[in-house]
Amino acid sequence: MKIRAVLTMTTCALAIPAMAEETVSYASYGGAYQEGVRKAILDHLPADHGMTVVDYVLAGGIRDLRTKVKANAVDIDVAELYGGLCDMAVQEDLIEPLDYSLIPNAAGIPEHLRKEHWVGFTAYTTVLAWNTDVYGDNPPQSWADFFDVEKFPGTRATGFSTPQTNLEMALLADGVPKDEIYPIDMDRAFAKWAEFKPNITVGWMTGAQATQLATSQEVDMLALWAARIEAAIEEGAPYAYTLNDAVMDVECLVVPKNSPNREGAMRLINHLLDPKYQANLPDYIPYGPMNQDAFKSGLIPPEKAERIVTSTENLAKQLITDMGWWAQHTTEAQARWDSTMQ
Repeated sequence: MKIRAVLTMTTCALAIPAMAEETVSYASYGGAYQEGVRKAILDHLPADHGMTVVDYVLAGGIRDLRTKVKANAVDIDVAELYGGLCDMAVQEDLIEPLDYSLIPNAAGIPEHLRKEHWVGFTAYTTVLAWNTDVYGDNPPQSWADFFDVEKFPGTRATGFSTPQTNLEMALLADGVPKDEIYPIDMDRAFAKWAEFKPNITVGWMTGAQATQLATSQEVDMLALWAARIEAAIEEGAPYAYTLNDAVMDVECLVVPKNSPNREGAMRLINHLLDPKYQANLPDYIPYGPMNQDAFKSGLIPPEKAERIVTSTENLAKQLITDMGWWAQHTTEAQARWDSTMQ
């Protein structure tokens, strides 16, 4: 499968000794997200080394990566993957080990998100949101409240396309501490959902649909991405949300096997993780920077950091998805989810 759509090409530079001009390619999801990454980070490459950075859209995600590696036709130097796919790419031998000697900015990434083959870049999180007109001064504050229709009566919605996040939500609601969620007890989680399923009014399938549920006030309480409920609130929807026990998925940066410019890829990753430019990300996309130095250095004002899901303070409130567990259990969990929720 051919990766499509070159978005932009920019001659930029990295802070390394002068050498021959090189080309490095960066593949991500396209659209407003990738344009935001360019404006926040790639358009700010220093000028003392010539580097042409070419953007591609990784339309099929890991499927495109798999096809290119197996065909020995890799033309991508740096790729971005959704969190659950990072470890899957490792298991399938699709990506190169990272050379952290060329990525000093990775020091600001939380240690458990600095792996041999991938490093955390940005993140999104699933939160509990509610209609403030319905719940007033006694709002829900936990997944236990989401599953409690006696204490908090009203309509409910959650994403139906995947069990990821939903299983974590069920176990948190069932009283499992965050540090004991993994390995996931699937029997317990699916039993919780089987019992609760009749209370789900809408199983949304896309982020746009989830946002519409809030803007139209179709449901009283819902699980959805923080960026989506923020968008609805900005449009005037009477909703609020909590980051307590929110479930975060981390986007990762990887270097595909047989990258055309492996060392250039490491230098580009180092720039993508630069806290000076990661601090720009919230101005362009509703995904938080993973480099904690972007917060500790004062580059992001405290009042702004309060609204960013990856701030040091907010990270402590959330459960970060165990991508390795999902890489091993996605197929089984998906089959059971589809069977339980149909």
